[in-house]
Amino acid sequence: MVGGLDIDRTRMGWWLVGLALGAAVLFVVYSFVGTFVFGIFLYYATRPVYKRLRRRIRPASLAAATALFALALPVLLLMAYTAAIGLQEFNNIAKGIDINGLQTTIQPYIDVSTLARSPEELLANPDPALIQEIGRSALEYLGFIGNAVLHLFVMIAIAFYLLRDDHRLSRFFRRQFGDEGGVAEAYVRAVDRDFNSIFFGNILNALLTGTIGAASYNTLNMVAPTELLVPYPTLLGLLTGAASLIPIVGMKLVYFPVSAYLGIETAMADPAFLWFPALFFVVSLVVVDTIPDLVLRPYVSGRNLHIGLVMLAYIFGPLLFGWYGIFLGPMILVMVVHFVRIVLPELVAGEPIRPWAVDPTYLFDRDPPAANRGERFATGDTGDGSGANAETGAGDGGTGPSDAGPSPGRTDR
Repeated sequence: MVGGLDIDRTRMGWWLVGLALGAAVLFVVYSFVGTFVFGIFLYYATRPVYKRLRRRIRPASLAAATALFALALPVLLLMAYTAAIGLQEFNNIAKGIDINGLQTTIQPYIDVSTLARSPEELLANPDPALIQEIGRSALEYLGFIGNAVLHLFVMIAIAFYLLRDDHRLSRFFRRQFGDEGGVAEAYVRAVDRDFNSIFFGNILNALLTGTIGAASYNTLNMVAPTELLVPYPTLLGLLTGAASLIPIVGMKLVYFPVSAYLGIETAMADPAFLWFPALFFVVSLVVVDTIPDLVLRPYVSGRNLHIGLVMLAYIFGPLLFGWYGIFLGPMILVMVVHFVRIVLPELVAGEPIRPWAVDPTYLFDRDPPAANRGERFATGDTGDGSGANAETGAGDGGTGPSDAGPSPGRTDR
């Protein structure tokens, strides 16, 4: 007895320990929420590939690593090709520029001789202030790069272990949190299905956006003035597709600099053709950026949800949470929608929570209220193992066998 209440002190102590541990886990997730969210995105983006590879590749670890590499390989090839093109263009520009003239032009503003001192000269005539500044800058860059590499490693590790061990996590969840009516599993299955649709849809949206961008820029080159073309239109389109995975700024990182480059190039060559850089910017903003992001992405990413809600989730997510909001916003939407659809009606009615809202065939109570369910929801005695039905289809949005409803006297499968 504690204060007149019958409370088990040992149980209360364990509850306090559990709350403390839960708070610690939540603090870790909150501190690295972007990393965890992007890791979950990688898991769902690569899961369809992993499932197909798993049938042919063993062990599971090798299949998971292959699936992640299959997703990363196109990105790595695109980055390598972009870097090669950039180095080629930089070399062409360097050959056509008088370095001495450039140094004379910027000398009044920047002391180039100080910036361009060789390591041998620094060692022979050390400048403590300059060396300290160089060391500080190097440490800042190393810290930034090291932090980025660490977060990338954690993202890949989360996706890898979820791919390899998701079936174990599923069994643990059913064993620890499964209820007699199967509503918890019904809710998780519905959320999992839409997570897969949304996150794999992001990859599909990037591919479609890249295709639209490449086609648009090649079409612009067909109407471009002589010697004024969109540089590398196919590569530029693919880069816009890859950049669409970055929230808010995304494709703007690609076509804003190109628009500026075309504008400067046109102004120096012939200002009468400034309409072409303006046309390039408008096509990029409307056709390549706005239409896919507001129309195509919600359609391919949320086929089981209301398109308007998905569109708002993609808009408000990055605005509220930052760069990872493009993934976290739709995640919150999915969990709220299925809670309202599956659990909330039973909570409001004050009735036992059963996943009938997902599929009326999965009712486990022997005498459901006829006034609330109707005769089509009536079931017979389902036996003692009624919860087993939840494992075979509850939560699949009615995709389970519709003619397998329980009949009088039937026990669970």
